[in-house]
Amino acid sequence: MDKNFQEEFTQIIKFKPPLYKQRHQFVKDLVEKYKPKKVADLGCADCSLLRMLKFCSCIEVLAGLDICANVMKEKIIEHLEEPELKKFPEVVFGFMAPSIVVISTPNSEFNPLLPGVILYRHPDHKFEWNQAQFQSWALATARCYDYSVEFTGVGHPPTGMEKAGFCTQIGVFIRKYPQTGESLQSEKPTEVIYETVFKAVYPSLKDEKYLQNAVISEVIFTAQIIKHRLMSKHEEYGNDPERKSKFTPSMDCFSDYLGKLVVEKNMEPFVSGNEVYIPLATIFSFPKVNRLCGTFEKLCKLIAGKVTLSSDGSAVMVNMECEDEDD
Repeated sequence: MDKNFQEEFTQIIKFKPPLYKQRHQFVKDLVEKYKPKKVADLGCADCSLLRMLKFCSCIEVLAGLDICANVMKEKIIEHLEEPELKKFPEVVFGFMAPSIVVISTPNSEFNPLLPGVILYRHPDHKFEWNQAQFQSWALATARCYDYSVEFTGVGHPPTGMEKAGFCTQIGVFIRKYPQTGESLQSEKPTEVIYETVFKAVYPSLKDEKYLQNAVISEVIFTAQIIKHRLMSKHEEYGNDPERKSKFTPSMDCFSDYLGKLVVEKNMEPFVSGNEVYIPLATIFSFPKVNRLCGTFEKLCKLIAGKVTLSSDGSAVMVNMECEDEDD
């Protein structure tokens, strides 16, 4: 790349979405793929990743660890001093021995493309690895503790600079063999070296009561959205009794999806008097309701007696004149 062009480029480089959001989404995608019950973020900083993962229903325990409780600056592996770095694999891969380990760290080869970066990206960094250094360390660690490792990253390099690699390089380690009863995890430390800074217990959807509340809220929310779409068309059709009793979706993303359900599955909301009737089958077809309930029978069971239904129980009834807060 021409030197003048490179200098100009470094002034405008910007990641969309921001790099930290790309890192978080990478982890979330792995969680959704492997569905772990426990997740620990070592270097949790402001706990933004943990807040994002708390909505993943497969996770039962989320833990965050950071070297600084007060400042809560961003800590990842490059913030470790050399003695700590040498102990890191033993603690994480040997003692903790999780099924999956995701390590992200800056790629020093990308630094010349970032404006204002002279040596390291953060004043607290003790080092930053290039691609060969990170891969060499990761492969040696994986061999030592019986893990496989794949390399990827986030923050694509600009066209013509592919050799620079990702802005943030990532290693995904997968444990090759299941843990045995002789695992190092069975050895309890003799001294407590961690301090609990904050603890929160979130309602689990495994609890029927919390699941029911979540389903009812989502059913009512979905019904309200459909009602408003229907009412807008109802007003457009004026006094034509045949046309205003039919639902024709407006051209937006939500209504496009609902329109497909109407055409493909004949699940059409309709108006009778002051009531809007929305088939339960339509509501169940929306992804979030479907994921929460799993089956149509489960949906019917959870909302029974909690949501106003038609006489045959096939549709949710919503009054056209009621405000959302009253429904």
